[in-house]
Amino acid sequence: MLQILLVTLPFFALIAAGYAAARSGALPLGAIPGLNAFVLYFALPCMLFRFGAGAPIGQLLDGGVVLVWGVCAFAVVALTVGLARRQRIGWNDAAFGALVAAFPNTGFMGLPLLIAILGAQAASPMIITIAFDLVLTSSLCIALSRLDGADAHGPSRAARQALRGIVQNPMPWAILLGGLVSALRLTLPAPLERTIAMLGDAASPVALFTIGAVLARSALLAREHRASALVAAAMGSGVRAAAQARPADLLSVTAIKLAVHPLLVYGAGRAAIALGVPLSQQALVAIVLVAALPSASNVAMLAERFSADNGRIARIILWTTVATFFSFPLAVGWLR
Repeated sequence: MLQILLVTLPFFALIAAGYAAARSGALPLGAIPGLNAFVLYFALPCMLFRFGAGAPIGQLLDGGVVLVWGVCAFAVVALTVGLARRQRIGWNDAAFGALVAAFPNTGFMGLPLLIAILGAQAASPMIITIAFDLVLTSSLCIALSRLDGADAHGPSRAARQALRGIVQNPMPWAILLGGLVSALRLTLPAPLERTIAMLGDAASPVALFTIGAVLARSALLAREHRASALVAAAMGSGVRAAAQARPADLLSVTAIKLAVHPLLVYGAGRAAIALGVPLSQQALVAIVLVAALPSASNVAMLAERFSADNGRIARIILWTTVATFFSFPLAVGWLR
């Protein structure tokens, strides 16, 4: 266990450094979108491209990983939405609660962390999970979030918005181009390959630092919203304060993300292997650990864009990130 903690500690230390920098004001909140843009549009796509180009094309088309991960992702979405609807939470907030429960922070945190623990062979199953969540899980949840609208065309508009988001997201394109280079066995010119390598190497530290800064910004904004609501209530204003998420709701989504999701993936993977589905033990370990990661920080940005309760989503991301410091080493030790 100590060895696992020694591997994971630097990753959480970078998150803590980003949190402290933003919370103290050393990093202006206005700089966070720039860091996000650098990671999302430059560094992380280069990292994904390198892993895709360096992996045999057969590993990137692993049907067993797609089947197990997809079934479990949709099951987590259905479970989380069902619990939220029973608590009379609207479709918009229920859908983004489901997305934050089903979408791990694989790109910013999982890739560097699991490669450090499992080696480069863990990259291929992780790339498959990233592609699935970016294209299918996110699209499903965005479509569900539009069911609150009275307009009969809400779901179709949501589908178009989801498709537009997929097309504009550079990560699926980076994965596709990397797979194409792998399939065609192409060799890039040395200067271009070095440039891509330099950007890819920057992805891990900047992404982890940015996660901490995003969490700090969310905490600061939530505090400001609570203060504004209290002032409005004290002045007798007609402004309606945003409903505060109950701790039980936050705890249930956090438990689904960090406990139910990885256990579901493990159980489904073992069942698939028993039924003869081609799924290697190494790939199963990798995707179980992916499921044990905290929630993806970009869900908060999506929730804000679609007018969901962003404070609720940000708190779930914060809770899962903090809890993972303790739960993730236990998951690694258990699987080993």
